[in-house]
Amino acid sequence: MGNSYAGQLKSARFEEALHNSIEASLRCSSVVPRPIFSQLYLDPVQHPFSSADVKPKVEDLDKDLVHRYTQNGSLDFSNNLTVNEMEDDEDDEEMSDSNSPPIPYSQKPAPEGSCTTDGFCQAGKDLRLVSLCMEQIDIPAGFLLVGAKSPNLPEHILVCAVDKRFLPDDHGKNALLGFSGNCIGCGERGFRYFTEFSNHINLKLTTQPKKQKHLKYYLVRSSQGVLSKGPLICWKECRSRQSSTTCHSIKPNSSVSSTVTPENGTTNGYKSGFIQTDAANGNSSHGGKSSTSSSTPARPGNYSLSPRPSYASGDQATMFISGPPKKRHRGWYPGSPVPQPGLVVPVPTVRPLSRTESLLSTPVPQTPLTGILQPRPIPAGETVIVPENLLSNSGVRPVILIGYGTLPYFYGNVGDIVVSPLLVNCYKIPQLENKDLEQLGLTGSQLLSVENMILLTIQYLVRLGQQQSRALAESMLTTSEFLKEISYELITGKVSFLASHFKTTSLGDDLDKLLEKIQQRRGDSVVTPFNGDLNEYVSPQEAAAMIPTHNLDLDNENFQIYQPQLTVARKLLSQVCAIADSGSQSLDLGHFSKVDFIIIVPRSEVLVQQTLQRIRQSGVLVDLGLEENGTAYQRAEKYVVRLDNEIQAKFEVFMRRVKQNPYTLFVLVHDNCHVELTSVISGSLSHGEPSHGLADRVINCREVLDAFNLLVLQVSSFPYTLQTQQSRISSSNEVHWIQLDSTEDMSCEEKLYFGLNEYSKSLQWGITSPLLRCDETFEKMVNTLLERYPRLHSMVVRCYLLIQQYSEALMALTTMASLRDHSTPETLSIMDDLISAPGKTKSGRGHMLIIRVPSVQLAMLAKERLQEVRDKLGLQYRFEIILGNPASEVSVATHFVARLKTWRRNEPEEWIPRTYQDLEGLPCIVILTGKDPLGETFPRSLKYCDLRLIDSSYLTRTALEQEVGLACCYVSKEVIRGSTVALDLSGKEQERATVSENDSDELLVDLERPQSNSSAVTGTSGSIMENGVSSSSTVDKSQKQPLTPSFQSPANSVGLEEGVCTGTVGAGETLKQECDSLGPQMASSTASKPSSSSSSSPGPRALPWPSGPAPGCRGLHTTLPPIVILSKAAYSLLGSQRGGKLPSSSSLLPHADVAWVSSLRPLLHKDVSSEEQSLYYRQWTSARQHHADYSNQPDPNSGTRTCHPRRLLLTGPPQVGKTGSYLQFLRILFRMLIRLLEVDVYDEREINTDHSESSRVSQPEGEPWPDIESFSKMPFDISVHDPKYSLMSLVYTEKLAGVKQEAIKESRAEEPRKRETVSMMLTKYAAYNTFHHCEQCHQYMDFTSASQMSDSTLHAFTFSSSMLGEEVQLYFIIPKSKESYFVFSKQGKHLESMRLPLVSDKNLNAVKSPIFTPSSGRHEHGLLNLFHAMEGISHLHLLVVKEYEMPLYRKYWPNHIMLVLPGTFNNAGVGAARFLIKELSYHNLELERNRLEELGIKRQCVWPFIVVMDDSCVLWNIHSVQEQSSQPMEAGLSSKNVSLKSVLQHIEATPKIIHYAILGIQKWSSKLTPQSLKAPFSRCHVHDFILLNIDLTQNVQYDFNRYFCEDVDFNLRTNSSGLLICRFNNFSLMKKHIQVGGQRDFIIKPKIMVSESLAPILPLQYVCAPDSEHTLLAAPAQFLLEKFLQHASYKLFPKAIHNFKSPVLAVDCYLNIGPEVAICYVSSRPHSSNVNCEGVFFSGLLLYLCDSFVGADLLKKFKFLKGATLCVICQDRSSLRQTIVRLELEDEWQFRLRDEFQTANSSDDKPLYFLTGRHV
Repeated sequence: MGNSYAGQLKSARFEEALHNSIEASLRCSSVVPRPIFSQLYLDPVQHPFSSADVKPKVEDLDKDLVHRYTQNGSLDFSNNLTVNEMEDDEDDEEMSDSNSPPIPYSQKPAPEGSCTTDGFCQAGKDLRLVSLCMEQIDIPAGFLLVGAKSPNLPEHILVCAVDKRFLPDDHGKNALLGFSGNCIGCGERGFRYFTEFSNHINLKLTTQPKKQKHLKYYLVRSSQGVLSKGPLICWKECRSRQSSTTCHSIKPNSSVSSTVTPENGTTNGYKSGFIQTDAANGNSSHGGKSSTSSSTPARPGNYSLSPRPSYASGDQATMFISGPPKKRHRGWYPGSPVPQPGLVVPVPTVRPLSRTESLLSTPVPQTPLTGILQPRPIPAGETVIVPENLLSNSGVRPVILIGYGTLPYFYGNVGDIVVSPLLVNCYKIPQLENKDLEQLGLTGSQLLSVENMILLTIQYLVRLGQQQSRALAESMLTTSEFLKEISYELITGKVSFLASHFKTTSLGDDLDKLLEKIQQRRGDSVVTPFNGDLNEYVSPQEAAAMIPTHNLDLDNENFQIYQPQLTVARKLLSQVCAIADSGSQSLDLGHFSKVDFIIIVPRSEVLVQQTLQRIRQSGVLVDLGLEENGTAYQRAEKYVVRLDNEIQAKFEVFMRRVKQNPYTLFVLVHDNCHVELTSVISGSLSHGEPSHGLADRVINCREVLDAFNLLVLQVSSFPYTLQTQQSRISSSNEVHWIQLDSTEDMSCEEKLYFGLNEYSKSLQWGITSPLLRCDETFEKMVNTLLERYPRLHSMVVRCYLLIQQYSEALMALTTMASLRDHSTPETLSIMDDLISAPGKTKSGRGHMLIIRVPSVQLAMLAKERLQEVRDKLGLQYRFEIILGNPASEVSVATHFVARLKTWRRNEPEEWIPRTYQDLEGLPCIVILTGKDPLGETFPRSLKYCDLRLIDSSYLTRTALEQEVGLACCYVSKEVIRGSTVALDLSGKEQERATVSENDSDELLVDLERPQSNSSAVTGTSGSIMENGVSSSSTVDKSQKQPLTPSFQSPANSVGLEEGVCTGTVGAGETLKQECDSLGPQMASSTASKPSSSSSSSPGPRALPWPSGPAPGCRGLHTTLPPIVILSKAAYSLLGSQRGGKLPSSSSLLPHADVAWVSSLRPLLHKDVSSEEQSLYYRQWTSARQHHADYSNQPDPNSGTRTCHPRRLLLTGPPQVGKTGSYLQFLRILFRMLIRLLEVDVYDEREINTDHSESSRVSQPEGEPWPDIESFSKMPFDISVHDPKYSLMSLVYTEKLAGVKQEAIKESRAEEPRKRETVSMMLTKYAAYNTFHHCEQCHQYMDFTSASQMSDSTLHAFTFSSSMLGEEVQLYFIIPKSKESYFVFSKQGKHLESMRLPLVSDKNLNAVKSPIFTPSSGRHEHGLLNLFHAMEGISHLHLLVVKEYEMPLYRKYWPNHIMLVLPGTFNNAGVGAARFLIKELSYHNLELERNRLEELGIKRQCVWPFIVVMDDSCVLWNIHSVQEQSSQPMEAGLSSKNVSLKSVLQHIEATPKIIHYAILGIQKWSSKLTPQSLKAPFSRCHVHDFILLNIDLTQNVQYDFNRYFCEDVDFNLRTNSSGLLICRFNNFSLMKKHIQVGGQRDFIIKPKIMVSESLAPILPLQYVCAPDSEHTLLAAPAQFLLEKFLQHASYKLFPKAIHNFKSPVLAVDCYLNIGPEVAICYVSSRPHSSNVNCEGVFFSGLLLYLCDSFVGADLLKKFKFLKGATLCVICQDRSSLRQTIVRLELEDEWQFRLRDEFQTANSSDDKPLYFLTGRHV
């Protein structure tokens, strides 16, 4: 069958015999083959065209096959032809191109800058044989090295590689017409014309270049490996070689020279099956060829994998040829780097040899040359005679598909047949494991035998008629190939018969003469442009001057991002964050402060302009800070680059920007990335196509892969070609559009995406005018023509017919009604709608019709012909005809541009339409040409999409779906629901159509299922009446209106980017707009006011269908999705949803550049998500050799392939809004980078400033350090000013007693619970968390190397604590790099102490104080990276962590020293950490003093300070007051960010520092004033960041039980001990608001859970009566107590509420007992300094875990109000009773039994007990 269009077997007897044999074989088979075969091959859903497995193309012999045939000998047919060789009347078509018309030859000038030196190619590479004779030249299989002669260089031979199919055999015959060659110099491949090739190699010819004239010699290698001139190429038939016998027997000869090897030695590991047997004596009697044994075979047959669908690798075929083909061969590729399917492998003649040794393993008896052709390895079967006239009769060579069993003998013209293993190779299913079979739903027994599969396939093939075999042959060609084929047919004049056929109308009239007559009859006048019938004429001047009304209200410049786009943009962002967080260190987001981008689009001028419009309208350039507002419009052009020859220069400029701006994150967006994804190296495949390999060169170049500040975002609607086994994108880096079904549920989305699936589903609506149609009448006409013109490509035939159809429809509707019956109803209906719509309104608005014509030549022809017909009929002002060529801009006649400008208003004078969307409302035909549609968006006025030319050449999923993708768009839900009804109304039901809204519910039809069974779904366009056009007369307009709705003035839709139409946003439904510069986009065709008939109310409702063409009426005229007219082949694939599977297009090969890995694979099922599709294609498809991803092969050892870590893929259906989504992504990515460089810090005013003691020192301003003398005389400000304590009990001072309580009450009531924060930019001195990565602190952080973990050592450190009354064992985890900070014993590496510096040390590159940071729950978010804050200097930093959190902290901070608290403190609060830090530090100080004392250093010289700082300290500032004028009131405050190092070094340099107990700095606030800095130092509380003198504070301890206010408590006790606390006011600390970890509350749960859904437990339930049945809680006793006290002041201390004159007396402790109460802190220690309590009557007494210093005498000094209350808290009941007795409390306080309480803990959790009493 092969590539034959005509060679069909017509013998009925043969068919019958074949069927009988199949039936018999099936009956005798033990396995029933039907089910599995049906599943794999005969499934009705799978269109026969898609069965690429049965392609009759020729491939190279398969390994096994060749092996099988070369066991005992060689399968070696030869072409020793007879003298009676076929010489028919077509013999004048000899090897020259002389049959084409003579063309005067003028050589094309060489491209600018190319080399023109003789002997060199245009790329400047040497081609002369003398230079190349010693070179190893690699040529593709099937090519030969030949010598060309240049007229200017007679002494030299130029080396060329030429496809041997285009060279003659030894008889001077068999050379294919045409040429295919490669340049040996520069490696450029795929020259398809010798003219082009001769220009490239600088032959500089004055006559028409002919290969016969200039290709002179074969080139051969000598035994020394030198390339030299070989025999002449025999271009004319060598009559001298006639044989004495009429017909040679062709039998393989056994005595073959052993020294002859195929060109590359072996092919895929086995020897070639074709052996050249040249005569050993070296005579050149055969065409002058030297036949030395060392010469390479002229035509070896070693070809590898073919780049076409459905072949296992290594498929190979043999072809035996005699005589030239009499027509252009369709199946051949134009010379690719990889051998093509259908490569012809002619075998040289068999010649007798004098040698006796055999090349084959077994010697075979030599057979004399008789008349039989006999493949030796196979036992003799029956003889088959190849008739002499076979080739001339059939026109093509029959292909014999090797099936099963033995080959017969062939006798006669054996070169006229082709033997191919293609068929048998289709069934080479790899050995499958049982689990693989299970996945496919099979068992081993279900698999058919190869014989049965072949028989069934033959049965299946026999059913195919001639059209199908032609379609099958055409589907073998790639798009580029069939376009070249069409181009060839047009150029060579092969279409002339067809063209002349269409010169007459269907009625037999001469078309041109007829049009001339019509034009003469019409005269100068033209049909009125709009608002009038087709029979109304006006003068051209009048027509041009007609001005339409502008009721379109196009608000095109606004741009809005819709909710789905926002969601997808956020998905992209979170994926980028996931890459950054992956730990692979491939992306460091913290490094960047800016975002820049470039968008690369395929070679389409309209797409470039469309993308530029999107960029300009979105305002993204201004938002990213890339351009100024004024210049952004012009500058947008540098951000969009198209893949043409200029890209290299533009891209280099971009990459320079990438390299020069390391702190900018660049995003390279590769839009429509599935287009032309071919590799750079496979240049020959589509030679001359400008975009070939460019995408690969740009996207996969080394600079792009290596740039750490470059993200690649590939965007595609058809990503299948990027989802193969070799994909460079990780499947986790794919971002898929959100499931569109969910939009049904989104009440805010009044629009619905209408895509491929919706088109398929619409066929179930049961309407008489389906949205997806097939024009059956047209298909019948096509079939008739195809039979008449078998040698033409079907697209040429279809195109000519389509042009005639539209031409005659135009004539039929205007002047010649008699032609009506000769146009298909579909064509007539479309044209009628197109030309009548503008006539109905004053606006002149109409529809757009797209006619898709992939071939540019055919498209130009179609435009010319239709324009001619239009103009002769006088319709040139009625509608425009536009050629949509990707290579050129949109071109529209000036009078139509004027009309568009009127509609759009406000456009500048020079405005012209640049995109198809700009043509909104223009009645026009767009003839869209080009290989692929490239993602251009069409206006909502697009009503018809004519895809009747998209036929069997588009049988891959991508090719087919991207054609239908042209029509995809957004429509309003109401339109969809209403349309299913409205379009189904018959004449009788028209009155019922205008129902009121109340009873309209019954009209709603869900998209998923038909409304009723009222009408079957038809693929045809129905009757002529259904289409609203009668064949005899025009139907009355009022009747026609409902049947063919004219889509005027869509009200209910706004343009979402990428052609999206959406519902007008109703009140309160405006989507959240996340774009700073975006207004709402109403690119709608009407005013944005919803009209009465189509207002977008949130609920679904039906829309009334108007009964007449009322002007301005906007009912269901609202835009429906475009109507798509398909060819039968496409319709049968897209229109079928049988068996609940996806539309059958999903079962096609996903893309022409990929191949199935196995022919046995699971089916893709319905409702499979795009994520699952991706995984399916990644498993089952593989990139072909010319694919850009082919080189990304999996690692042979590990099996893993390399995915580029910074590459993402965004996929979504066509026209869904991807451009808007990625522009929004750029915007939020920038916003996030800014947020990463920002930090939320607390910004709160100090509290309690109005009733604090004056703590200012009478020390001159501007002094850097406090003076100890004057500072110690200052009073301590007891009031707490830190805003974090705004909800805590006030500390009583004498001043507080005089403040009005109402004022305090009001100010405290207003305290917001949510703390105020402000965003600040991080600086180079900030502290960071784990998410920060940079080169500088890489070593400091480094958590990637696994070795780091083992590099740390664990050391126990034990000391005794008098407070705890026991030994404490802490653990240090010390990284190797930090061991220098510690002292170890000489033996056993026992940790002895931590080194401390001396007071006198002066080192500018160090700080003296060890820094302790307690941290909990913040292993990722704690600001523990102090590298930048310390300016990179060495410092001792210890993380203090709980035992259970240690592994996490160790994982994230492997280079930090850890101090691990004992396990008993796992549930303890911050007080315990601070207590242990201080205890450890004092113990260490003593150890160091002892160690250094031995070295002669005084004890007091050892540095006694440590820094204790929170894990949320982020930035440090220095403030100074600037006097701006003489008046002090105008003084300003200057602030500067400084490093932690400089702050510490400054404080550590304080004179007499060892006399201070605690030093700290103030909290930053934006409210800081010069007034607050009047005193440079304050004696007051310090928090969060302190230098603690552990020597002076030896006897003052942190309360290790505490969870809250431990620092206030410690400060008060330190101060009462007479120690100095100093705050430096000229420094401030910024604290980050961290939302996780830290001192968070415990989740209070019952100890024993009864049920999951318990009501929350209130703080008053945290305590209970001892021994009661109260619910016991699982929380520490101290925590429950403190939380209870904060909320129980009303119960415990009623007299103290808002009574600040009478505070609660607290002895030796500060506890928060609620903000309504003041606490008077008093120390029981002797010689302590306390607040003056003279005359104060206390409202309560709080005694908390009193020690022996508290005695009865002390308490008797204080006076209490009558009714004052007491609360005594103790560790247990017995100590509670002892305390009551010891303090003689019963003398003055009255107790009741029921006033005893405990925290709600079980006894094993050691509850705390307290007793309350009343003062008597």
